[in-house]
Amino acid sequence: MADDASIARRIETGNLSDLNLLNPYVQGAYEPVARETTADDLPVIGQIPLDLYGAFYRNGPNPAVAPQGLHHWFDGDGMLHAIWFENGKARYRNRFIKTPDHIADLNGGCGAGGVLYPSTRADPSSSRGDRVYKDTANTDVVLHNGSLMGLWYISGQPVRVDARTLETIGVENFGGALPRHVSAHSKVDPVTGEFVFFDYSLYEPWMTFGTVSADNRLTHFQKVDLPGPRLPHDMGLTENYVILHDLPVVFSEGGLKRSMWQIHFADQPARFGVVPRTGRGDQIRWFETDSCYIYHVVNAWEDGDEVVMTACMMVPNGYPPNPEYGPYAPMVNVLALNAVPVEWRMNMRTGQVKKRQLDDRIGEFPAINQDYASRQTRWSYHVAMSKTELQRFAGLYKYDLITGEAKTHLYEPSMFGSEPAFAPRIGARSEDDGYVIAFVTDENTGKSEVQVIDAQDFEVGPVARVLLPVRVPAGFHGTWARGDQIAA
Repeated sequence: MADDASIARRIETGNLSDLNLLNPYVQGAYEPVARETTADDLPVIGQIPLDLYGAFYRNGPNPAVAPQGLHHWFDGDGMLHAIWFENGKARYRNRFIKTPDHIADLNGGCGAGGVLYPSTRADPSSSRGDRVYKDTANTDVVLHNGSLMGLWYISGQPVRVDARTLETIGVENFGGALPRHVSAHSKVDPVTGEFVFFDYSLYEPWMTFGTVSADNRLTHFQKVDLPGPRLPHDMGLTENYVILHDLPVVFSEGGLKRSMWQIHFADQPARFGVVPRTGRGDQIRWFETDSCYIYHVVNAWEDGDEVVMTACMMVPNGYPPNPEYGPYAPMVNVLALNAVPVEWRMNMRTGQVKKRQLDDRIGEFPAINQDYASRQTRWSYHVAMSKTELQRFAGLYKYDLITGEAKTHLYEPSMFGSEPAFAPRIGARSEDDGYVIAFVTDENTGKSEVQVIDAQDFEVGPVARVLLPVRVPAGFHGTWARGDQIAA
């Protein structure tokens, strides 16, 4: 829970309702920031390497209007935090992603919080389709066709953002060709520049996948039939295949009837569907494995007859719901991320699948050198999760995906981070020849910084600590963009 001073500050400014006094995900490490900030030529402890050139963008939830009813952490408005590096200097900027629902909320048309106008399931005259919740583009961010796209976890409208200014350009529908929505963890192929996405229906038994070219044309779209509605969070992408997830976390009967996010763990195996990137939906091959849930894929690639996928597999967290959080106890319990790195190998010739757990340390929010995405990688960088009820990002692991060995960089006890990014140095000669970048905040002082760690000297700690003028709350996912990709 937040300290008394934090709570008092929120009440004084009118940013915390009585109900949300019990909600830890609007306090302390998760407390939103109210202002958009621009800062140039930031102070540095250490020295920013001269061969670090580009920008790190991180997305996350940040309510622009104080939640009045029950508020889930995932429902906050999208806010991008970005730091640009060039010639040994750094500049910072944060901006809200101005989705249509964000603008409507500011104008008082939606009500504060996550639930907005009714969907067509409740009101046939609604223009919201099957969307019940506020579409915030708050989950992931990718660089495609020269600009950023903010993406949303339930599968929604991608929103274009200028990579240099963070100003919102507008909703992206790929020239009017996008059939429906795009899920948060769709991928950009670093070789072809293609944006490969998936989508799912909350209430109908199907999933889709598609491809948008480097010049923003929808070139492929297919539907995959399923035994029932599914709630996948991520996908795998290789040079030639898409890997879709049919996992046993599904809507409860009550959730389906009320069009609400009420889920449970079904007694059924997990399945991975491998389908050619340009293939038909009925060409998918399903590989059945142990029952599990996956939030985030590390990477995927092809190795002879095998399609390989590494991901963070959820394991039981051991925490019962804590009554201290009142009506937020179920949310806190579900958000206690306990995951371990696992490799699955799906043999396209024999139909067999092999599973290998790489380590037993708890970690999540993996990042890789994006220049190697969808091709074989050896290194990944994960957030080290504290063994607590709340999502506490205590440090970083650098994993060797061949051996499962990991090197560790932990923050000071009062500090927390979020998903890192890997930044290749100019003229990089190997996969891990570069820097690991992460936003880090001291919860006691509210001061934030960006740490720059030499990936090949990981345990030594940061070579540079860039001091920020504003606090950066805990958040979700990010991406690195090379300087030449975003130069004016």
